[in-house]
Amino acid sequence: MQNLTPQGENLVSDLSNRYNLSRDAVLHMLVSVNNGGGSMAQFSCPELGGSGQWMLGGMTMVGDMFNNGLRNTVDNLCTELSQALANSQIFAVIPAGAPGSSQWWPGDLGSPFSSGGQNNTRYAVFQNRLAVDVGGQVTVYDTLDHNIGGVSQQQGNDYSLTFSSQYGTISVNQLPVVSGQNVNQPVEQNVSTESNFVIPPAYIEMSTDVNSADEIIDLIGKLAQLKESGAITEQDFNAKKEELMARI
Repeated sequence: MQNLTPQGENLVSDLSNRYNLSRDAVLHMLVSVNNGGGSMAQFSCPELGGSGQWMLGGMTMVGDMFNNGLRNTVDNLCTELSQALANSQIFAVIPAGAPGSSQWWPGDLGSPFSSGGQNNTRYAVFQNRLAVDVGGQVTVYDTLDHNIGGVSQQQGNDYSLTFSSQYGTISVNQLPVVSGQNVNQPVEQNVSTESNFVIPPAYIEMSTDVNSADEIIDLIGKLAQLKESGAITEQDFNAKKEELMARI
């Protein structure tokens, strides 16, 4: 994890004392909120009810879904973390191009048109270039004449990273490598250039295989994100939410 500044250390210590949580729990939530751009978080923290999701000014989902006190704690904690990230230097600055830096791609590429990622995979799109970071290994590809509209991590018998262009869905492995290594390994999420928020294909398809409380809570949170983005209507969201709640 990226090192904290003195302000960051003070923040974690203060929140740990005020919310009666361990340092590790506050750190976990801090990283989750930071990974969500300060406006959302997906987390799995035993001290806060297990798996859950938070959105700034929106829905907060916790594992113990009928525990309003726990939900309020998560909402208040994440809101404070979001404000601190927006107004203070919480994490120590890592030089551009160094492992762990928010600017993880080679500096000569400049600023990307779009970027995204989750967990151990990130991507950034530049003019005629696509940079991909998988587990700290950065590979830069020549995008040729493709107009990249989105990058996805597909899971199946042949694990691959793909992107959409005017020619359809293309495997990243078909592009010439400019620098780094051609990485091809198992992944599980879909990533959109519209947001850093990750929506697994199983949730988009509203799989009927979802049965556990944690999975249902996670799915309702994803549906809320789709509603907020305008991908589904509020009527669709409410209907599906009622259907899912009936399974608990």
